[in-house]
Amino acid sequence: MSENMQHLKFRNLDCEIHYWYRKGSGNKWVLFFHGAGVNHEMFEPQFDVFDQTYNIIAWDARAHGRSKLDQGKRFDFKDMLSDCIKLYEIYNIEKSILIGQSLGGNLAQEIAYYNPEFVDRIVLIDCAKNTGKLTFIEKCSLKSARFLFHCYPWKTLITQSADASANTISVRKYTSDCFNNLDKNTFIDIMMDLSGSCLHEVTEYRFKQPVLLLCGADDKLGNIRKVAEPWAKNDQNITLKIIENASHNSNQDQSVIVNRLIASFCTINIES
Repeated sequence: MSENMQHLKFRNLDCEIHYWYRKGSGNKWVLFFHGAGVNHEMFEPQFDVFDQTYNIIAWDARAHGRSKLDQGKRFDFKDMLSDCIKLYEIYNIEKSILIGQSLGGNLAQEIAYYNPEFVDRIVLIDCAKNTGKLTFIEKCSLKSARFLFHCYPWKTLITQSADASANTISVRKYTSDCFNNLDKNTFIDIMMDLSGSCLHEVTEYRFKQPVLLLCGADDKLGNIRKVAEPWAKNDQNITLKIIENASHNSNQDQSVIVNRLIASFCTINIES
């Protein structure tokens, strides 16, 4: 649980980054990257998957949770890469397991894309493919998304986003509470910069590390569910698991199942 972790912070690129750290007895590292609009607490069910030999870091990404941008600074997805490298430098991390959901999964992919030597293995949870080729309709949808977001009343956007993120009432409430701590313009900046900054359309790219790809069977956001099976089929390093009775936040909707899959993937013993 994050309350049993040390709450720390560092400054980088006009933002004070807050993160939670549990020191381990070994030189094994796990970095957690949460989804758009939420915070590090979305991984509360997953922290105890890793025993006390693992060092664990989970942050509130810039512009999320307690990590507030400086006045006048706008969210830039690429700045998160710099934030992550900073953590590697602070703790002299050589390699780590990366666990990312949605936006955090896109970040994990970027780290593996630009700095594969930093990555031991990756768990991607309900996230889009950074190196896929978008259809004409998907590109048109992205171009019109900012206008459509601005047309929605903020409270309606929060409610519909929370409902689309989870099947369980408690996770919907958590998501809604997190979104209420953002302002509408920041949320739109996050969503739009994400869609424009980490899409490479390098269809020949394959991961150099083992990847566990988890996708909620009921995830209806974007093309996440649609691309999951062909993505795994075309990359022998990817193991795909569809999580039944789970939506976009599948690690929260079905935490017991997800924890077992992560433990197995990372070769950890876990009680049934």
